[in-house]
This record gives sequence, C-alpha cells and structure tokens, in this order.
Amino acid sequence: MTDAIQVQILGLMPAANGMAVFLGNETKTFSIHVDHGVGTSIALLLKGEKRERPLTHDLIHLILQGFSITVDRVIINDLRNDTYFARLTLRQTGAGGTSITEIDARPSDCVAVALETQKPIFVAKSVWEKVSDMTPFLQELKKKFESNEDGEGEDEEEGGGKDDSPNKPRDGGKGPGKKS
Repeated sequence: MTDAIQVQILGLMPAANGMAVFLGNETKTFSIHVDHGVGTSIALLLKGEKRERPLTHDLIHLILQGFSITVDRVIINDLRNDTYFARLTLRQTGAGGTSITEIDARPSDCVAVALETQKPIFVAKSVWEKVSDMTPFLQELKKKFESNEDGEGEDEEEGGGKDDSPNKPRDGGKGPGKKS
C-alpha cells in the first residue's frame, strides 16, 4: 500500500477539551484531539484494561464478531478545515464469497476500534504531507512527565498537556465552533 503510511500511537496526553492522541512512526509525529470519553477508552485499551460492562468500542467489536466481520484496517484519509476524517475497512467472508465495506468514521473511533481489534492504523500520504511534525514537542512532554513521575506531576497530568493553539486539527467530532 503505497498511498498510506502505517502509524502507531506514540502518546496520549490530556488537553484542554479532551485528549491529544499522538500518532506517528520513526520519521514524524502528529496529533488528533479526541473527547474525554473516547480518550479514556483509548487509554484503557492501551493498558489492556477492560471495564465490567462493555464500552462502545467493545460493543462494536462484539457486534462485528457476531456477524463474522473483521476489521482490515483504519485509515485517516483526509484533513479539511482543521478536521480529520477516517475510514474503517471491514471484511466479511461467507458462503457467497468475501465482501469488503468501507465506512466513514471519526478518527478517534477508528483508533479505538483498531486497538480493540489489534489492526493497523494508516494515514493517507496526502494527510501525512499536510501535518506538522510534532516529534520534538512529544519528546519534550515525555521528558517533563518522566521528571515528575515521583508523584509531583499528578496535577500536571490532570490539567497539563494543555494546548490552547486554535490551529490544532480536531477529529470529526463536534468540537467548539464545529458543525456537523
């Protein structure tokens, strides 16, 4: 697949209106901003923790399993007006053959579903070329966090990582001033 770059979650930090999910690889890092609910789901999935009752992404996974549908991949495929867009690629194999379906979805939901189903996350080359490299910023945040791990950084983690920049792209959710 030459039109997309595979990325991993490199960090998850609290932000002003949710969480910043840092995605990237060894050459570049960028972030998408997600609401607190999806951010919490992503954090739990990264830790391998489950709640007593299924969260939305657990439910989606269970429904897909029930209909013998698997997730092939997710791709963050567009960036327009500071909003990311994504597609979830699903595969269903049955007696009549294999059916592939792509569904538009918020990148935050796609990331959570990819984690839940252990499938890869991709970014379209056109999006990859538009995003600014945030690797130095993420490294600085990680250093700051590591230096405060003795317990003094707990307040920092709750309210820290704040990014007041109005030019930071958001995912497809309804953020402040966004219309669906």
